[in-house]
Amino acid sequence: MKFLRVSRRAQLTAIAIVSTALIGWGGATISMLADNAAVAQERALLAQQGKAVASTANKVADYRKSVEDLAQDLEARQDFMDDLYKTHFGAEDGNAAGADLVGPAKGGEKGKLTTKISMAPEAAPLVRLAQRQRQFAMMLTGAVERRADKAAAAIRSFGLNPDSLTRSAARAQGGPFVPWKGDKGAMTGELEELASALNRMELLERSLLAIPSGQPTTAPMQTSSYGYRRDPFNGHAAFHAGIDFPGRFGQPINAAAGGKIGFVGQRQGYGNVVEVEHGNGLMTRYAHLSGFAGRVGQTVARGDTIGRMGSTGRSTGTHLHFEVRLNGQAINPRRFLEARQDVLQVQQIAKARFADVGNRG
Repeated sequence: MKFLRVSRRAQLTAIAIVSTALIGWGGATISMLADNAAVAQERALLAQQGKAVASTANKVADYRKSVEDLAQDLEARQDFMDDLYKTHFGAEDGNAAGADLVGPAKGGEKGKLTTKISMAPEAAPLVRLAQRQRQFAMMLTGAVERRADKAAAAIRSFGLNPDSLTRSAARAQGGPFVPWKGDKGAMTGELEELASALNRMELLERSLLAIPSGQPTTAPMQTSSYGYRRDPFNGHAAFHAGIDFPGRFGQPINAAAGGKIGFVGQRQGYGNVVEVEHGNGLMTRYAHLSGFAGRVGQTVARGDTIGRMGSTGRSTGTHLHFEVRLNGQAINPRRFLEARQDVLQVQQIAKARFADVGNRG
């Protein structure tokens, strides 16, 4: 066997070379690890910045969406309020039919309206507008309720029950179902209360207009009143279901309220008769006529001529026998013909509103 002898110097040189290589490799490895860590940190920072940008973008999108949604709600709510006003008062603001709605609200009738705003600052003006709309709806509801209360009081002054009349009027409704095309979200509690108040006012004022308070003829005197009397033919006690108005033969007889003619012809004891149905169970009868000026099914307004005064049937002379009946039962017409001036004014306001709505459609 041969042994190679390496000098000590060569050994030290080799060790030095190997050590240098190891140190270089270790330094390179450490440098690469440091670079990788820096890259990872930069990537994490970029990812975090990307999330922040995305979050900001989402917030901006949410802000815009909230503003757009609120604007759409406001527009739908305004359309709903416009439709309500047009339906009940006509198309123009400030018309005579709705002029009496202006006035202070009842003290304490509605609580203060507060809304917590948690959306984009840009939407604050729209939120304030929304609150103004809701406040206006509450104020208008109070005014409508006061007007409806006046109509109810006027109905009571005739000795009639307003709740009973409005229930009857509510039953006499119909027509095809046409869904409202507006956004249901626009129907806030305030608008629902307003719609309900307007519906009540509508029924009460229609019921008030159906009450026959107009004079059926220009004759100023009454020869026989409502109630028990001596029968002019046999002298026995009898019940007189109406009021008699004397006058000249052929004198115009006018409808005491608007309605539809339900009967034209002869009835036993009454002679020639015209009957006008006013709705809610109210009917007026005009008897002993010499002639007719209307036909069955014809719509008439208060004051329209429907016949001529005469002395047909069981009559002792030229006069008009005038009756008011509620659900078929005769009631005293005097309360209707002697209505107070303030009651007649409430009727005129209601009449003006319905005329205004009808003309503007």
